[in-house]
Amino acid sequence: MKYTLPLAAVAAALSLAACQNEPEVVNALPPDPLASQLANAAPVELPPAMKGSVSFRCQPGNSLVFVDFFAGDKLANLRTEKGGTPTVLTAPEAGQPLTAEGGYSLTGDMKNIKVTIPGKGDLSCHV
Repeated sequence: MKYTLPLAAVAAALSLAACQNEPEVVNALPPDPLASQLANAAPVELPPAMKGSVSFRCQPGNSLVFVDFFAGDKLANLRTEKGGTPTVLTAPEAGQPLTAEGGYSLTGDMKNIKVTIPGKGDLSCHV
């Protein structure tokens, strides 16, 4: 009797150790039909964050342009009027001129730019 209780405890522990103690996963949702396509899809590139929005005074003509610069230096929005419709300028590589259809072109940084705008020509602009 002295050894019966410890032997019973050991036997119970061994029987419990043989069980798989992993929780049962219950999923009431049907399988995703696009799961394999999503797993094999190419990675998505997020749009760049905005670095800053700058208004420039341009010569000749003493006109204003408004430019939103984005991180990566491959994207900018150009406006010829405050609150106007932006023209999206893009470049294939950072450091190359930003361009858009219709003859738009922009080079420079957030302090000085050279911009070509159809109907206004080449402008030299500064903050």
